[in-house]
Amino acid sequence: MWYEILPGFAIMTVCLIIPGVATAQIHKFTNGGKEKRTARVPYHWYLMERDKRVAGNGVYHNSKGLENIN
Repeated sequence: MWYEILPGFAIMTVCLIIPGVATAQIHKFTNGGKEKRTARVPYHWYLMERDKRVAGNGVYHNSKGLENIN
């Protein structure tokens, strides 16, 4: 019957969803709790490089301005 395909479909769906969710969580963990930034146009790449220079430690997710808020 048609419903016999549902367990296999569910297993395949879960196996395809897990890598995407895991990748997003890994990026969030490695980028200081922020989501991954993408540079789709050259200007965005320039801004990410500027953030690295402003941070002073070679990563874009730590900015000097956020340290003095508290």
